[in-house]
Amino acid sequence: MSMRKPKPKDEPALLDYAARLLGMRGHSLGELREKLRSRAERLGDVDVVIAKLKELGYLDDRKFAENYAATRLANEGLGKMRVLRDLRQRRVAPALAEKVVTDAYRATDEPALIEAWLARKYRAKNLPEWLGEEKNLASAFRRLRTAGFSASNSINVLKRYAKQAESLEYFEASEEPGEL
Repeated sequence: MSMRKPKPKDEPALLDYAARLLGMRGHSLGELREKLRSRAERLGDVDVVIAKLKELGYLDDRKFAENYAATRLANEGLGKMRVLRDLRQRRVAPALAEKVVTDAYRATDEPALIEAWLARKYRAKNLPEWLGEEKNLASAFRRLRTAGFSASNSINVLKRYAKQAESLEYFEASEEPGEL
């Protein structure tokens, strides 16, 4: 199977392409700009298409970020840092991503969110027994960190299940300040 390079597109074709992309899923301005640049005959056409999409209300990073953060919190129960990292990867401006995520998680009880995440991810396991093994405890901690939860809250919740809570203390010492 040969991979063929897409044909360069002029402004109307770029607008059609952008509409198809936005119809499939939401995109940030940065994501869409990058995709359009890879297909454009003239880079100036990209700015024209972006301006039209903004004018029509189809492209708004604030709305995109707010919907993204709310959905990831409600449907997947992910932690704040994971959602922030994902928004940055989707090329949302860092300051906007930080504000939107902070607002979305303002009323969230992170320990309760961690409890729900553990119950969902390990529903087939007897958590106190399973987390009694150090390797399982370390694995659960790493998964919580990857899911975007803070180290301190993750450790505090895991201590409720672990028979030997002192084995978690070395995790706290290894956390870097400001780590994502």
